[in-house]
Amino acid sequence: MSIQFKRTLTGEVVSDKASKTIIVRVERKTMHPKYNKFVTKSKKYHVHDELENASLGNVVTIVESKPYSKLKRWELVSVVK
Repeated sequence: MSIQFKRTLTGEVVSDKASKTIIVRVERKTMHPKYNKFVTKSKKYHVHDELENASLGNVVTIVESKPYSKLKRWELVSVVK
């Protein structure tokens, strides 16, 4: 029996218009291969928010979860600020 650890990410809420769903933008920095400068890349995740705690502009922590719908595979853990 293998233990699988769930990934956790931290990002900013960019949309809270849907019911029990928020969209979180997670940014990461990568080194450009040619110019050797740091480039900021971002990705949006659809997150399940059962209690609807998060609002627009909040910084939140999310964790991997079961599929809630076609796009939602993450759930809200906590609101950081």
